[in-house]
Amino acid sequence: MSVDERDPHSGYKTTGHDWNGIKELNTPVPRPVYFFLIAAFLFSVVYWVLMPAWPTGLSYTKGLLGIDQQTTVEREVARAAAERAPWMDAIARTPVDEALADPELMGHVRATGATLFGDNCAVCHGQQGTGAPGYPNLRDDVWLWGGAPDVIAETLRVGVNSGHADARISQMPAFGRDQMLPQEDVRAVVAYVRSLSEARSSAGATTLTRGAEVFATTCASCHGARGEGMASVGAPDLTDDDWLYSDDADAIFRGVWDGHQGVMPAWEGRLSVEQRRLLTLYLLDRQRRAP
Repeated sequence: MSVDERDPHSGYKTTGHDWNGIKELNTPVPRPVYFFLIAAFLFSVVYWVLMPAWPTGLSYTKGLLGIDQQTTVEREVARAAAERAPWMDAIARTPVDEALADPELMGHVRATGATLFGDNCAVCHGQQGTGAPGYPNLRDDVWLWGGAPDVIAETLRVGVNSGHADARISQMPAFGRDQMLPQEDVRAVVAYVRSLSEARSSAGATTLTRGAEVFATTCASCHGARGEGMASVGAPDLTDDDWLYSDDADAIFRGVWDGHQGVMPAWEGRLSVEQRRLLTLYLLDRQRRAP
């Protein structure tokens, strides 16, 4: 609002508001502001017509150009798949030993395998594949189910205790909790198991003898008569220094008392045959190059 009075210095009309002799000017909006407002309005109208913009309840206006982020991503994924197809096919066709010896193929395996492993496996096995308590180290040559390429690929496909129809099934019974063994027998077999890999058990000969008897009747069916393990049932070797959970006496006692039932997902529904083959090569290569 303005009144019919002009400021003698600027020439602008005043609004009639006065604060202790200071009068408010009715300064007009600069013309560039109108220009940009009009330009923004026209741009918005054009954008609304050409691009997806307005929600319609169950969907949205598609725009005359039919462009959206979903189709853009789908197009980029298809383009990337087409670029990968030649060497992915080569990986699928090439025998494992030849693939591992092919520098060009292994360059693709290392680059893409690192991403696949990081996205799908690292959350349990660690970014470097060195494992954690309850999750195997994939950088060494100790494999619960066997380390042959076809065996690794099959484990990736079906998982362990995963619910897959062909899943590998493995379970350490809860010998103490389910009252299959008294506590003194559990402690005896723990002492005996620790003595298999190193002479580090402080138990006496009587305890170790009892532990050996319990092991022979209760544990050997899965872990082998000498504790060497059985890949056919995923039972670890108890004679080496590699421990899936811990070599601590209390940890071993808890394992025998409460049991274990590790789970590995089945990747058949998420990763293609080629991707699982690539991951197999990636794991074998990492193991081969491990310090």
